[in-house]
Amino acid sequence: MQRWIIHVDMDAFYAAVEQRDNPELRGRPVIIGGVGGRGVVSTASYEARQFGVHSAMPMAEARRRCPHGIFLAPDHAKYARVSAQIRAILDRFSPLVEPLALDEAFLDVTGMDLLYPDPVAIARAIKAAIREEVKLTASAGVAPNKFLAKLASDLNKPDGLTVIRPEEAAALLAPLPVSRLWGIGEATAAALARVGITTIGHLAAVETGLLEKYCGKAARDLQRLACGLDDRPVIPHQEPKSVGNEVTFAADLFHREEMETELLALAEKIGWRLRTGGYAGRTITLKVRFASFRTITRSRTLNEPTNLDETIFATARRLLAAVNLTEGVRLLGVTVSHLYHGGGQLALFGGDDDKRQAVYRAVDKLRERFGAGIITRGRLLR
Repeated sequence: MQRWIIHVDMDAFYAAVEQRDNPELRGRPVIIGGVGGRGVVSTASYEARQFGVHSAMPMAEARRRCPHGIFLAPDHAKYARVSAQIRAILDRFSPLVEPLALDEAFLDVTGMDLLYPDPVAIARAIKAAIREEVKLTASAGVAPNKFLAKLASDLNKPDGLTVIRPEEAAALLAPLPVSRLWGIGEATAAALARVGITTIGHLAAVETGLLEKYCGKAARDLQRLACGLDDRPVIPHQEPKSVGNEVTFAADLFHREEMETELLALAEKIGWRLRTGGYAGRTITLKVRFASFRTITRSRTLNEPTNLDETIFATARRLLAAVNLTEGVRLLGVTVSHLYHGGGQLALFGGDDDKRQAVYRAVDKLRERFGAGIITRGRLLR
C-alpha cells in the first residue's frame, strides 16, 4: 500500500489571524513579533514580505525595510484558540495527526481510498474546511513521506496545494539548494559549497565518506533525504520534554532586582502552561545571555516536581544569585524539565499545601475565562 502524508501549513498564521479579526489590517503589511528594539519577527503578512521582511529577522531591520508596516505584539492565547479549531478540523480527516506548532501539522492518510478518491482530494477538503470554518487559508503538501510533504507545502504559498509523487521526487529535489534539507544550516551549507556540493542532487551523488567529514553521523540520513527517502512515522502525540520561556530586553539589565522581576514574569507564564497541560517538573534551568552574547545556563533539580509559579521563581532566583554579573544582561530564560504528567489541569504532586493549590485553581479558571492578563502579581504591574 502506497503511503501518503499531508503537511498542512497555515499561511502567515499570526498576521493572518490579526487581519481576519481587524478589517483595517487587510491588505496592509502586518508584522508580528517583539516590538522592543531587540525583538525579532515572528510572522510577517505577505504584504510585508514584499519588502523583504521575514520571520526571525531583527525587528529593527524589519522597521527599516518596511517603515509603514503595522507592528504588533503577538497574542499567543488567541492564536492557541484558533489553532485548536484547526486541529479539530484535522482530526476529522485522520486519526494520525502530528502537530509541529500552532500553525502546522502532519496527517497520515494512507489507506483512505474508500473515503476519498485520492489523497489530493483529502488535502482539498481540509483546505476548504479551514477556509469556511476558520476564515483562514492554508497551504498543503501531499507526498509519500514527511520530508517531501513539508517541502511540498512550501513550494506554492499562499493557499497552495502541491503533490510530489514517488517517481517525481528525485528530479524535483536535485536542483534545490542543500539548505532545503532538514539538518543543514548556514554554516554546514557554506562548508559543503566550498567542496562543490551546493544542490541536493550533488549531495545525493557524493561519496558518503566525504560527506561525513562535514556532516558527521548525520551524513547517511541526509543522503536518504536527498534521495527522497524518509520512513519516520506520523506520531499523534508526543509528551513534551520541557516547558520554558525567555525574554530579550530592549536595553541591557544591570540590577538584580529588575532581573528578578523578569524571572517572576517568566515563572508565571511557565507555571500556567504546566498546569494547563497537567504537568509538573523537577529540574529548573536558568539561561542568562550577557551584553557580549556570552550565554550560560544553571540548573537545579528539586526533590519533588512542581508547577507552581512561586516555586519556579524561587529556584530561578537562587540560581541567578550564584551568577557573577560582570556585565549587562540582554536575555533571561527559564525552563522546567524532567516532567511528570498528573492527568488534570493542576498536577497534584506532593509537597504543596491545599490552600496554595486552591488559589492556583481559582486563578487559572479566571485566566481561562477572561484571558491570561486578567490577574497578575503587583510586582509585575508596569
